[in-house]
Amino acid sequence: MKDVRPFPIGCLWLSALALGACATMGGGPPAGSQEKPDDQALALMKEVGGKAHGIIVWSSSRLGNHDLFVMNTDGSNVHPITHGEPVDWFPRFSPDGSRILFTRSKKGWVYERDANTDGKWDIYTVTPDGKDETKIVDNASWGSWVSNDEIIFARSTAIVRRALAGGPETVLVDSNQVPELGGALLQQPEISKDGHYIAITLRGSKRETGIWDLRKKAWVRTGDGCQINWNPSGQEVYWVHPTGNGGSRVLHLRVKNGKPAESDADLDAITLIDIPGRRSHEYFPQLSPDGHWLVWAATQRGHDHDIADYEIYLWEVGTPFEKAARLTYHSANDRWPDVFIPAAAQ
Repeated sequence: MKDVRPFPIGCLWLSALALGACATMGGGPPAGSQEKPDDQALALMKEVGGKAHGIIVWSSSRLGNHDLFVMNTDGSNVHPITHGEPVDWFPRFSPDGSRILFTRSKKGWVYERDANTDGKWDIYTVTPDGKDETKIVDNASWGSWVSNDEIIFARSTAIVRRALAGGPETVLVDSNQVPELGGALLQQPEISKDGHYIAITLRGSKRETGIWDLRKKAWVRTGDGCQINWNPSGQEVYWVHPTGNGGSRVLHLRVKNGKPAESDADLDAITLIDIPGRRSHEYFPQLSPDGHWLVWAATQRGHDHDIADYEIYLWEVGTPFEKAARLTYHSANDRWPDVFIPAAAQ
């Protein structure tokens, strides 16, 4: 795995440690420093990530603020694809892998807890090699793909749909207009494969996950937790639940007609991943387009999404939990990974 080299800031070259000191004094995230994995960890990275043959993008504070980084699924070729003072986070590969949608702060450091605050964020795209950076939507966050040409995103209490190239915007749901949602902040909207449902995390006045039926205009609660998403098959949802070895784990439930098709009474029976050991506070789960690989970040202490020392993991779905490969070894904050597996590698 390549070490991340110092990067230019203005006319100066600063080491990771110097950047960390600057970030701490400025109240932002820690830049941290590179760590060295042991031989067993390196072997697992090569075994698991080498089999996936893909690319991972995530948001990292290792330059002293949050930029987008990419690496191969075996942890090699780590490098940034965005630079600058704004906070870049929540990256999502387009279905064809040609572009990455992400949220950027309008100015400097902004906490993720302000993710739905009006006037603080815009949505951009960039290519996986860091080219053609383009603002797509003003005053929005939590952008995700409907297709290569269409996206959905959040504006405070509303979820909006729009063509990538611009044009009319359609409000799909506004929690201020739905008594069951009670004006909650709507986060991480993810549309189903058939386009009939949106999986949404509620924050603010409510704290739960659920599914919005676009045709019936109805809400179905799926459970406690956050970061709900669809399995690419469209037949399951998965999300982070506040239980497990490290205080969280990833659950999954079968869904039929927009409703859970099985009970969540036995959490162990519906656990997707809950790795053993101290670093088992799983967050930010994302399945690959073929559903065979799960990428996420985990920490052993701390909970703040944009400050804690989360590390990126990759796991082949269905294999023993012990086969989850830790891909990053850096004490900066690493969050919101996404993975793309080219069709030739599937």
